[in-house]
Amino acid sequence: MTIELSRRQMLAGAAAVATFPMPAIAQNAPMKIGLLTVKTGPLAAGGLHAEEGITTFLKEKNFTLHGRKVDLIVADTGGSPAGAKTKAQELVERDKVNVVLGPFAAFELLATLDYLAQAKMPTLAFAGAEDVTQRKGNAYLTRTSYTSAQCLYPLADYLHTEMKKKTAATIADDFAFGYEQIGGFQRVLEEEGGRVVKKLWSPLNTADYAPYVAQLPDCDAVCVANAGSNPIKFIKQAKAMGIKQQLIGGSTTADDTIIGAYGDEATGLINTNPYSLDIDTDANKRFIAGMRKNYGNDVRIGHYAACFYIDGMVIEAALAKTGGKSDDPDAFVKAIRSVTLAETPRGPVSFDDHGNVIMDVYVRRVDKEGGKMVNKTIKTYHKVSQFWTMDPKAFLKEPVFSRDYPPMKG
Repeated sequence: MTIELSRRQMLAGAAAVATFPMPAIAQNAPMKIGLLTVKTGPLAAGGLHAEEGITTFLKEKNFTLHGRKVDLIVADTGGSPAGAKTKAQELVERDKVNVVLGPFAAFELLATLDYLAQAKMPTLAFAGAEDVTQRKGNAYLTRTSYTSAQCLYPLADYLHTEMKKKTAATIADDFAFGYEQIGGFQRVLEEEGGRVVKKLWSPLNTADYAPYVAQLPDCDAVCVANAGSNPIKFIKQAKAMGIKQQLIGGSTTADDTIIGAYGDEATGLINTNPYSLDIDTDANKRFIAGMRKNYGNDVRIGHYAACFYIDGMVIEAALAKTGGKSDDPDAFVKAIRSVTLAETPRGPVSFDDHGNVIMDVYVRRVDKEGGKMVNKTIKTYHKVSQFWTMDPKAFLKEPVFSRDYPPMKG
């Protein structure tokens, strides 16, 4: 097809270029953002929410951040360590990305950690594995989501201080995310004078929780720290078997993406989360509207999408500090870690000296509204650190939370 331009059109175009020169950064190659997420397998639902979050932000910005076009390259890890490592290598070596978001699961993050650090790849991590921003931190990783225990500290404090309950049993999936959540919960509850009287660990693929419910001792509360569909299965079975203890849980127990799968058995469940649909701010309203515009009114919106949406905000703010440049990884990471956002869908966001997010944590109660189960925020803990109220140096001298640490008290 031939396009003919009149002399007047050509002159007008030349005058426009002469009068309004394009900024130099626009002549550079687009910034490439690599997303390591899970699109197949049992973790796919959360992985897809992650993609929806960052895509919604970039669509709002017309895929242009600080005057620079952005390419989003999505890599499906398959939910395995080997898959995550392979996809990380492809993003770095083949696609030449400037920053990596993710990966989604802790075992994927641990499998890619050393490679991404050696490649000097700025990484906005999602998975909660505690030590990657603690004893094994590296200069190129910044966690924008939350550590495994970061939402459990306020949960323990709320249980003891506000609800006046002193004893708790716990159940969590039998892997690192479960151990670290319960470790943080136990530490704070016991420091405040309460006690964890029993810890139960269930395999990730548990179908029948009746044997675990049967082991629950007499106590004030049961802390449920399972992930995926497991908390739904546990709570349904526990209530059906007649337990009377107060149910509480962390970020994956009653996230807004799964709350609709509960029935009346979840009434009164107390849970903590780094995001809540009912946050009444313009930033959250814009986020929710954008998600529904892109994915329909029935889209499930929760902390997965919110965390990755905010990754986009962090990148944009960092580019503003570097003049739109991302070619120097050390300078770009320094800019990322210096970002302070007063308004995001999650509330204020900043980073500590170890590269982990400092954030608000929302205590919610589950109730029925309009025939559906919903979370209602009843308290907000502001500026929650990965170290809670503890001295970071003293905290880091102790072991990472594990299946056996902190130990049970006799």
